[in-house]
Amino acid sequence: MKKYLKWMLVVAVAAAPAVWAAASKDDAVALVKKAVVEYKKEGKDKLIADVNKENGPFHKGDLYAFVFSLDGTVLAHPTFPDLRGTNEVEKPDVDGKMFRKEIVNGAKAGKSGWVEYKFKNPATGNIEPKLAYYEPAGDVIVISGIYKK
Repeated sequence: MKKYLKWMLVVAVAAAPAVWAAASKDDAVALVKKAVVEYKKEGKDKLIADVNKENGPFHKGDLYAFVFSLDGTVLAHPTFPDLRGTNEVEKPDVDGKMFRKEIVNGAKAGKSGWVEYKFKNPATGNIEPKLAYYEPAGDVIVISGIYKK
């Protein structure tokens, strides 16, 4: 019995970081707010450089910030560098949702908010439901989201 309990404790401790590491909506908002502050203090170039750093100040596991221009061009993305410089506003997610257009239109109207869509999770490699928070900052849009589990 003691051996079984000891084994269960080892499994629980090993699994705990995955449970504790799950990002929340509050984490996504906080990351966007942190990026907006950097934009205002340090400027767009510094923000883009920092967001583009894999495992940098705006990337922690499957929680990361990314940056669009106001026309929807990807200016910074830490986990999918091949997206940088692309504009996929007219490209829907796998279910046909025009989530990028929704983000751009909302930001151009001076709004911040949440958008739900499906996207490839860099941690799993799978297409998963994602909930992203966006906020305009000057001439960019800062976005961060959580993968729904």
